[in-house]
Amino acid sequence: MESNSESFDWQGHRGCRGHFPENSVPAFLHALETPVTTLEMDAAISKDGVVILSHEPWFNPVICRGPQGQDEGLENIAIHDLTYEEIKQYDCGSWGNPRFPDQQAMSTYKPSLADVVAAVNAYCDSINRSYPGYNIEIKSSPEWDGKFTPAVDVFASTLVQACQDLGILDQTTIQSFDLRALREVHRQYPEVKLSLLVERPFDLTELLEELGFTPQVLSPYFHLVTPGLVTECHNRGMQILPWTVNEVAEMNAQRALGVDGLITDYVDRIAEATSR
Repeated sequence: MESNSESFDWQGHRGCRGHFPENSVPAFLHALETPVTTLEMDAAISKDGVVILSHEPWFNPVICRGPQGQDEGLENIAIHDLTYEEIKQYDCGSWGNPRFPDQQAMSTYKPSLADVVAAVNAYCDSINRSYPGYNIEIKSSPEWDGKFTPAVDVFASTLVQACQDLGILDQTTIQSFDLRALREVHRQYPEVKLSLLVERPFDLTELLEELGFTPQVLSPYFHLVTPGLVTECHNRGMQILPWTVNEVAEMNAQRALGVDGLITDYVDRIAEATSR
């Protein structure tokens, strides 16, 4: 059963990592020039309690440089140990990303969620575009607790409160691979839409029993999607939204399976996929 093209949720992965530096304001704004309906991003928490958009809760030396241009030891510098003003001194765009040779290199930093929402709202208002959804990942794991990230209950509450303060909670899904993080959001804020990220083969019944509740969305690695999994999710009242689908042929194959949306690094390829 092919997906309904009108309701299909096209999500820009880390903004649009294939085209611009990941989780950056330029990446999110470029994604809004395409049919993207949701901006996908990753959250960390700064020393001063600011929600920072970063895939790792440290600085990846492949794509970042320190205030003096250094790349050594960046993986040991926790975002949670720096204030937002200190974080902005790290350039995470000028060196590009070797995995994405078409990415446009530019000087940029890890922005706050507030900065991104302000830029997105201003851009959408300027062109009379509807505001996008936000799909925000809590990047947590037990070994990072207290070192790279705050305790998971604090992480969850800090992110949700930020979304509330920014007026985007109704537009937001919170996703995570970390079952603890999803449980905490569900416990503290049962009204928040949640997405369970999955990377390896799984049994859905067992996975949901371990989680303890049924989230609104299952977001598996796209190679794990089968017709049976799509049917099982829909029978449970869940949406299914695979990641990270970058080739046009793969986008169309996923749509043919009946998924409800997909996450892609290459938002400029959406138009070609939807034209077929």
